[in-house]
Amino acid sequence: MGKPILCLDFDGVCHSYTSGWKGADVISDPPVEGLFAFLEHASLHFQVVIYSSRSHQDGGIKAMIGWFLAWCPKLEKWRDVSVSLDKIVWWTCNVTLGFPLKKPAAFLTVDDRAYAFCGLWPDPELLLTFKPWNKK
Repeated sequence: MGKPILCLDFDGVCHSYTSGWKGADVISDPPVEGLFAFLEHASLHFQVVIYSSRSHQDGGIKAMIGWFLAWCPKLEKWRDVSVSLDKIVWWTCNVTLGFPLKKPAAFLTVDDRAYAFCGLWPDPELLLTFKPWNKK
């Protein structure tokens, strides 16, 4: 068996998302601080995949790959870039990243807009007050 899957949301987790939504193929902001160091460390323990609401939209995966290419501090080490509409896309920059079209059955998902369910149902009115980390 391979490593467990760690699914990272793109907007607000990898991409700082301070400008908000501009379209599936428009990514305007820099990475969240520490992203690339985290990816290198996490890849030792996990199969890391990047997933977003962009993933199934025209140009979404291509835009995310382009964003990683533009921001990776070790750009010369990126290789094996390929995009396919029917399978996970893999490439390498000291890590291997996947870009699935559908949310994978992951061991764990890191998302800035998620509620950790612990067996007790939350008050829906309280959920309406939720703010992601970068809006607090």
